[in-house]
Amino acid sequence: MLLRLRGPDGMVRITIDKDESIGDLGRQLLPQLPSTVDPDTITISPKPQGNDSRKMVDIARVKLAQIGFSHGDMIFLTYSHRDAASLPANGATPSPLAAPSAANRLNGKPILPTENIPIDPLPVTSPSKIIKNPWEVVRQSALDDRLDRQDGKITRSRDRMCKHGPKGMCDYCMPMDPFNAQYLADKKIKYLSFHSHLRKINSATNKPELGSSFIPPLKEPYFRVKPDCPSGHPQWPEGICTKCQPSAITLQPQPFRMVDHVEFASFDLVNNFIDAWRRTGAQRVGYLYGRYAEYAEVPLGVKAVVEAIYEVPQVDEVDGVSLNTWENEAAVNEVAHLCGLEQVGVIFTDLLDSGVGDGSVICKRHADSYYLSSLEICFAARLQSQHLKPTKWSDTGRFGSNFVTCIISGDETGQIAISSYQVSNEAMEMVRADLIEPSADPNVMLVREEEKDDDALSRARYIPEVFFRKINEYGANVQENAKPSFPVEYLVVTLTHGFPDESKPMFNTPGFPIENREIMGESQQYGNVAKAISASGNNKLGSLSDFHLLTFIHGMGVLSKDEEALLCKSVTTQDVTGTYQLLSMPGWQTLETILQATGETISRKRGRSCTPSSDIEDGVPGAQANGGVTSKHASSNTCPPSLSSSSSSSSTSAHTPGTATSGKSAEPLAKRFAAVRLTERTGTEPPAFKRAKLENL
Repeated sequence: MLLRLRGPDGMVRITIDKDESIGDLGRQLLPQLPSTVDPDTITISPKPQGNDSRKMVDIARVKLAQIGFSHGDMIFLTYSHRDAASLPANGATPSPLAAPSAANRLNGKPILPTENIPIDPLPVTSPSKIIKNPWEVVRQSALDDRLDRQDGKITRSRDRMCKHGPKGMCDYCMPMDPFNAQYLADKKIKYLSFHSHLRKINSATNKPELGSSFIPPLKEPYFRVKPDCPSGHPQWPEGICTKCQPSAITLQPQPFRMVDHVEFASFDLVNNFIDAWRRTGAQRVGYLYGRYAEYAEVPLGVKAVVEAIYEVPQVDEVDGVSLNTWENEAAVNEVAHLCGLEQVGVIFTDLLDSGVGDGSVICKRHADSYYLSSLEICFAARLQSQHLKPTKWSDTGRFGSNFVTCIISGDETGQIAISSYQVSNEAMEMVRADLIEPSADPNVMLVREEEKDDDALSRARYIPEVFFRKINEYGANVQENAKPSFPVEYLVVTLTHGFPDESKPMFNTPGFPIENREIMGESQQYGNVAKAISASGNNKLGSLSDFHLLTFIHGMGVLSKDEEALLCKSVTTQDVTGTYQLLSMPGWQTLETILQATGETISRKRGRSCTPSSDIEDGVPGAQANGGVTSKHASSNTCPPSLSSSSSSSSTSAHTPGTATSGKSAEPLAKRFAAVRLTERTGTEPPAFKRAKLENL
């Protein structure tokens, strides 16, 4: 079609297709305008007076057909000129409307530098992509399989109203369902557990006694326009119908929670994290690594056991945190997987010292202010959307998330306390659909406007009607429109938290420096690794049992996959045999060599022999150092040059008559026997016992 554009310097005629965008029109227009025109100031309007004018750079992605341009339309231009001093020396005028280079393209099409193209758009999954027989295809966690096999009934003893014998049963003593409202009220349990909620809706959805086919009881909320509408009309925003548009949303508090309890393995775990605020006065964010387990306090309950906190790259401030790119997230997750852990949540501080000097803090979150702000709800919803829960009871194969959000803030007494939350499944979907946005008031969440601006993103966003129910001042349950804002209480689910009665943490946290704390003067150096490796005896397991140390060793890239798996297994299960097997592997010896090359000193107090091969073959000391036996593994000189003098002196003293007992290794007998068993396990020659040489033992 032909468009006529009239501006201060005359009229320009451009032939363009209606499917092209305003940016394409601007690229054809710019060469026909004077070279002094500032492209950022070009505006278009359907009227000569300039009413309803828009800058071309602001609507560059909008198609001409969406605006309603047709063949022969007149468009009025206004723009301003640049000063001669501001132009480049070669006379070229760089502008966002100029033809971009080959590198400035998206999907093969040139784009404008000022176009608002999302860097990481949220995935749009249609609810019509239903998995056939998800109970046969979806692989859920072992914990969910174990809870699915449980009966879940709440047993009761005989009541005073029972009139039957000891083997009878009546309505007063029969087991109750896990979703019994009276039992939950008596135990002060506010929310149903996920599996209790599943039993409740499954009993209403599927009735096996009727012989009907099984229907997955769980269904994810979906508040976006369906991209595969069967009506045959053009996709949104060109067309929409009642089959593809989302229904009106009525917000209600979620009656269940995916995780019921958050348990921190030890107090030191949280105390070390809070120490960053004590030293700097700035807030801190960390990711929780742990596992999910059964929670006996709630029927069919689930708890998240936190074993480690990893502090991601960030810029700390007094009133917030700015997160940087987490480049080694996959590497940290791999180490956690080798330890049997996974990402279970996020934790951040919101502390402000009271100034009294007694260690108290200001209580910022209470009933009269807020508990979880609208900005934090959107942050938690995005993280939960990245950690979806696989389940065979949903037609899409997933439902909700087990990811938790913990906040460390001050309570009413001025003490530092922890609060745990999750956002509802409706909040997750509303953030995915870009329906809500945080506001300046932390208690209020805003509903986006569909036509707030004229860019393509707003036109592609469909905002359905949003309502919420509340009790008004007259005590009546009424429904109100959620636009433009609604309270955040409809999107939050509270969890309980605590510490175990007997603390048995997986990691002993002996004091290896925490990552990304260079601003506090704390950094991870090779010297810290050498100090952990130099420990001997049972202390070696304790010094190596640190999640931050394991991630640092993994980042060095020295150990192989098998050696890393053995290291993580040994420190998490406290396996002494596996630890000493690791010490004899080439990857670990390479690690020690690298540390020594950097000037670090490593103490080698171990159960393996460090004696020259000639002494091992001819004399008793070699056999004594290897637990009373000689083998091919023990008949090699493995001592570094720095330790040769000490080894030779010990051998000399061992050859002295009458000093056989003093020449024995200082290591415990159990460790020397473990070294013998490890030698047999590695596939070397079996130990050869020389009885004649060992008579003096």
